[in-house]
Amino acid sequence: MPISFQTRPALVAYITCGDPDLATSREIALAAIDSGASVIELGVPFSDPVADGPVIQRASERALRHGTSLKHVIELGKEIRRQSQAGLIIFSYLNPILRMGLENFSGAVQDAGIDGALVTDLSVEESDDYLREMRRRNLATIFLAAPTSTDERLQRIADVSRGFVYAVSRTGVTGARQEMAQDAQKLVRRLRKYTRLPVAVGFGISTAAQFADVGGFADAAVVGSAIVQTIESNPGSEATSVGEFIRQLSAVSSQPLAQANHATAKRKAEADS
Repeated sequence: MPISFQTRPALVAYITCGDPDLATSREIALAAIDSGASVIELGVPFSDPVADGPVIQRASERALRHGTSLKHVIELGKEIRRQSQAGLIIFSYLNPILRMGLENFSGAVQDAGIDGALVTDLSVEESDDYLREMRRRNLATIFLAAPTSTDERLQRIADVSRGFVYAVSRTGVTGARQEMAQDAQKLVRRLRKYTRLPVAVGFGISTAAQFADVGGFADAAVVGSAIVQTIESNPGSEATSVGEFIRQLSAVSSQPLAQANHATAKRKAEADS
């Protein structure tokens, strides 16, 4: 089913699956959805998460110690899908997917009712085989767009993306920041020239004020490290704590979808002029 953002800004919530365990990850995801998250990024723990900051690195280490694998994450997505129609995205590095095999991976994702995937270290230039398999299954293919990307590359990213485009707010690794980089707004403005897909901004969003700021120029905000930190800091009450944190963030997400679409169309027209 298509990924749907019902408010602006929509909230895209990242969790590292298997931290602290798969059963708790399921409860965290459902609590996040109940509290206002439109999309859940199901993070696959990886032994060398080069794009991630220390908070998510620690979560990956904990999940791997419990033996969490890509297959477990897909099965978790299947369980969540039985209880929710929210957007579900596999968030992974490429290596676990290649080990499973592109055809096996896309088939398992489709069978689980998961909407698609974001592969953090897969460049658009090397994505032909991946795109072919995902297209056959009508699965979303979400790519990262960085402030340092050329216009030519942004257009290529926009052309191959399905579901939404993930705009990285700044260079570097994931992690909460006190201020949002101005690069994020500039990047979203550049992306609007090439796509009518929703644009989600991520990397560094951790407060309600930042979340509201993103809503002024993007369709969605991705919150990852702050959620994973909440999980780490609240052993035994992870799901409840994440639900409360997301309610605080999503309280500012009050603009109806029709207004958001109108605002997006206006910005697109301004970018084209």
